Amino acid sequence: MLRLEGLSCGYGPMQAVRGLDLEVTQRGITALLGANGAGKSSTIMCIAGHVSVHAGRVIYKGEDITHLSPMDRVKNGIAIVPEGRRLFSNLSVKENLIVGGYSRPKARAGSGMDRVISIFPRLAERLGQRAGSLSGGEQQMLAIGRALMSEPELLIVDELSLGLMPSIIDICYEVIAELNHGGLTIILVEQSTQRALDVADQVCVLESGQTVWKGSELEARNSVSLIDNLLGLRNESG
Repeated sequence: MLRLEGLSCGYGPMQAVRGLDLEVTQRGITALLGANGAGKSSTIMCIAGHVSVHAGRVIYKGEDITHLSPMDRVKNGIAIVPEGRRLFSNLSVKENLIVGGYSRPKARAGSGMDRVISIFPRLAERLGQRAGSLSGGEQQMLAIGRALMSEPELLIVDELSLGLMPSIIDICYEVIAELNHGGLTIILVEQSTQRALDVADQVCVLESGQTVWKGSELEARNSVSLIDNLLGLRNESG
C-alpha cells in the first residue's frame, strides 16, 4: 500500500526524519512508536503532504506521490487524524463532518455521515453542537469521523490515546480494529507499546528520525522490554 524509500523530511532547514525506509502492508495496521521528538508526527505529516521532503520518495499504491499536494493525496485515499484533533471548533459536529467529505461527491455525503454515526452513535446526539464544546473523547470521535468522510483507503491516526480516559481509549481502539477488519489500511502513531500491540500487525520504533527497531506484532511482543528501553532513550521534553 505504502512505501517510504530513504525518506528525509522536516520543517524548513530542520530535518526531523533521516533516511527512513518503511513498508505499510495493505489491509494491515502499522504502529509507529517512539518518544516525543522521535520523528513520528513528521513522518506521517510527510505522508499526508504537509511536511517538505528533503530526500527520498513516498510511493503509494505503486505511484510516486512525493510531490503531490495534500488535497490530491486525500482524493487518492489518504486521510489523517492529526494529533490534537484540529477540529473547526466554531463549526458544528455536522459541519465538521461535511468539511471532511469535501473531496467526495456531495451525493455521498449523507451515506458517509450515516456511516460515521453508526460507528460513533454518541455523535448523533450532538450534530448541531459546536465541536469546541465537546468533551475530549467526543472530539477524538469526531476527528476520526471527519477523516472517514473522505472514504480513505489509508487512514493515519496520530496519538490516538493521548489525553483520553481509558474507557474512551477502549472505544477508539475497538473502532480502529473494526475499520481494519473491514479492509482499511491504518498507520497508528502511539507512545503506548501495549495499546499498539493490541491491534498492530507490524511495529516500527523511531528514534531521532531513524528506525531503531522494526518487526511483526509477534516479534514485538517477544521484544517488549527492548522496545520499552528504546522508547526511554529520549526524555519526554525531547
